[in-house]
Amino acid sequence: MTEHRSTANPANLLSVVVAGATILLVVHALGRFIYTPLLPYLVGDGQLTASEGASVATWNYLGYLIGALLAIRWYRPDQIRLTLPIAMVVHVITTLLQTQVEPASWLSALRLVNGIANGVVFVQAPALILEWLVRRNRTSASGLVYVGVGVGLLLSSFLVSGTADLLTGPARWWPAALLSIPLAAWATWYLLKLDVPAGLQRDDGSFVDKGPLLDRASIPLFLSYAGAGLGYILPMTFLPLLTKTQLPEGHWLVDGSWLLVAVVTIPTPIIWSYLGSRVGDLRALRLNYLIQFLGALALVLWPDPRGIVLCALLVGSTFVGTVLLTQRIGRALHPHQGPRLSAATVALYSVTQMAGPCLTRQWLDAGGTLVGAFTLGAIALGWGLFFALFVPRAEDWHARR
Repeated sequence: MTEHRSTANPANLLSVVVAGATILLVVHALGRFIYTPLLPYLVGDGQLTASEGASVATWNYLGYLIGALLAIRWYRPDQIRLTLPIAMVVHVITTLLQTQVEPASWLSALRLVNGIANGVVFVQAPALILEWLVRRNRTSASGLVYVGVGVGLLLSSFLVSGTADLLTGPARWWPAALLSIPLAAWATWYLLKLDVPAGLQRDDGSFVDKGPLLDRASIPLFLSYAGAGLGYILPMTFLPLLTKTQLPEGHWLVDGSWLLVAVVTIPTPIIWSYLGSRVGDLRALRLNYLIQFLGALALVLWPDPRGIVLCALLVGSTFVGTVLLTQRIGRALHPHQGPRLSAATVALYSVTQMAGPCLTRQWLDAGGTLVGAFTLGAIALGWGLFFALFVPRAEDWHARR
């Protein structure tokens, strides 16, 4: 069983990476995570309460789960070329509609559909690019695609804070909606041109059938990733809101906490991709979980500027690395079904991250505090680290079979 290998010239490689980074910037930053810095303003405008804000986030994560499940069904490159542009059109339309609705129920419905599009794209675009890179012996460059998430977080921070005094209520979505249109159009057009076969080929040219997703190698990887989903989503959804409730008005961290997350996120795909290629993806993933666990724990121990800064720095510098390292480990364990395994891990990830805002809402409605809710995130990341210790190295796993 072999895969066709060719080379990629630097200019072509850069264009593919930029297109992938752009499409993730659009759906994951301008579509999804911009809600995090927007939430305190939407609460301040009276459009949402803190509890409703958690509910709206949960509907978005439910949509993300549905999108990832759809991507398990439509995982072949020929299917991706059909579903990817549809999902991008849905993303743009729902983002535009968010500028027109005010009731929490309508916003929840739009965030659900937007989440479906996000889930499909976040699985399919990196998976398609990873297959293209593997066939050109450039797997180590796959992490560069996730730079788009960090750049998008920084951009979303500026879009929200820069227009905070100019817009109010649903109109606060306009900057993200207008910027998404040209970026989505170009990135989608470019990725659809990638030359990727329909599947992994044997020497005789026939395609390998898909196999089981769950085995002794992938089960601990799935369990570990489940902890990552629940653990990271609390700071990535509620950190600015917690900062606003814990610190006095006018403190630099009220707007600066999300900016801090965004700044440290930008270089982390490069760092974790390089570290994985140097010490091994599995060893890098375990270190990643440890750092992320300490970031969530810091906020629980010190619910003040110290803990907020440490959480922003440590979680912001790791959560994208968790994604890219897990995807690479998964494909190394199951090289014949990379996009399908990627979709399955994202689906599980979305189940647990959907639980985060849901549990937070129940906790807040019962009289609990956001600081108390962050304890759950620290426990979940400890869970992720524990099960990462049981994931075998790909070369050891394949040698046994």
